[in-house]
Amino acid sequence: MSGSIQADLDRPIWTALATKQAHLGYGDTLARRYHPDVAPFAALAFETPAAYQALLQLLLPHEQVAVLQSDEPIGPIDGLQMTRVGEIHQMIARHREASGTDDRAVSRMGDADANDMLDLVQKTKPGPFGKRTREMGNYIGIRERGRLIAMVGERMCVDGYVEISAVCVDEDYRGKGLAGRLVKILRREIEQRGETPFLHVFSDNISAIGLYERLGFELRRTFHLTRVGHADSLSTSVPTSI
Repeated sequence: MSGSIQADLDRPIWTALATKQAHLGYGDTLARRYHPDVAPFAALAFETPAAYQALLQLLLPHEQVAVLQSDEPIGPIDGLQMTRVGEIHQMIARHREASGTDDRAVSRMGDADANDMLDLVQKTKPGPFGKRTREMGNYIGIRERGRLIAMVGERMCVDGYVEISAVCVDEDYRGKGLAGRLVKILRREIEQRGETPFLHVFSDNISAIGLYERLGFELRRTFHLTRVGHADSLSTSVPTSI
């Protein structure tokens, strides 16, 4: 893996917002964020007081966003409230998916599926998912008698790498291997485009990590997920899952 790719994956939110997904966010040379209805994520060019002040200028008084931080702590910033949410594992598929996967009954999600997608994520809580999140990449799902029961999609995109996210299965249909099946199909599609899948998961989500390891994903590095907002903000709108 080249040094430039290492740097891109070390700063996935910033890299995505500064390149392939710039149209889904806004900001400047110090701080950038996704549009609120796309994703509650933001990033800094560098972890400096000036960059955090620039980020605050992108937030309404009641808003909070989530950032991925390295292990180096930063001191208090005037007007800023930072709350550590948890440790995140960044996992990557280092080898191509060798076997085929049954893709019968798997459909591609589009605008007509928007309400059903939102309903499913409200029930299953796979992580942040807004009205425009589906614009971040491709989404596939499985329906049973017309009801959307499982879904997975793409989120952050950097050069050569695509994040798999929104892995969710309706409670009534868990234990049937649907999540693993969809992840394998989406992984294969990403790899067929010449790109490599990666994902993020909380380090204490042992069951999810076990699933991803069985699907061929390996730990690459860890981050801290931190909630950032104005010091007087009372909002808790940023979810505690990624």
